[in-house]
Amino acid sequence: MSLTIHTKDLVKTYKSRTVVDHVSVNVQQGEIVGLLGPNGAGKTTSFYMVVGLIKPDAGTVYLNEEDITKLPMYKRAQMGIGYLPQEASVFRKLSVEDNLLAVLQMTKLSKKEQRQKMESLLDEFNLHHVRKNNGDSLSGGERRRTEIARALAVDPKFILLDEPFAGVDPIAVEDIQGVVAKLKYKNIGILITDHNVNETLSICDRAYLLIEGKIFKHGTAEELARDEQVKRLYLGTNFELKRKDWILEMGRSSRPLEGIKSLDDMSKEEDEQEQLN
Repeated sequence: MSLTIHTKDLVKTYKSRTVVDHVSVNVQQGEIVGLLGPNGAGKTTSFYMVVGLIKPDAGTVYLNEEDITKLPMYKRAQMGIGYLPQEASVFRKLSVEDNLLAVLQMTKLSKKEQRQKMESLLDEFNLHHVRKNNGDSLSGGERRRTEIARALAVDPKFILLDEPFAGVDPIAVEDIQGVVAKLKYKNIGILITDHNVNETLSICDRAYLLIEGKIFKHGTAEELARDEQVKRLYLGTNFELKRKDWILEMGRSSRPLEGIKSLDDMSKEEDEQEQLN
């Protein structure tokens, strides 16, 4: 049975100011949904209410028909709702493989199965070359891939991504988009909130635009990009949507991610080459 996260009339008020005003969104397994809006529009607060970081003053968060509004984050995680914060969440002094094992050891898998799962994740996310590297030595793209691989260790049904394109260089953004596309074709539902509207809309199936705490517009990426009011209030009159369907098709492939090299990765290779010379 396919699962859906949906909210009904979420409300949040701070000091008599309503920052989220009856917001209703839904995310199904196997789709990428964006939660967009200018600064102060309420998108981050709405996102955090779905995650469980903030409790709504009114309204409900559901997983299918089950009310999960009052459940803490760890309970939501047990129900298959994963969350990746904007801030680095890797264990900085642990290697990549130990980051994965730290999560796998909390599952019911045997030691052998844990190692097999770890190897599979290293393969899938093209992390073999950094498996012994500590978290604090990874590039932005490598760190994000490690974080997402670690989230997948517990087989989530949904992953909620907070600013996934922050802190990575422009080339590595496409690497992360490829990872997100792969999640979609694993039948994982993805909710993204990010200030980088171009990169978010380029891979979203649907998106919600919040203005002044309310859902102003909901539709496909193409529908939002064509809407004159959306352009005037948020995207800009000269905005042109540049879909990255080739990345989505790459995500459909069962092959491991090849990993687009980031500027950080290339700098590392240059340094290593200089040392050899």
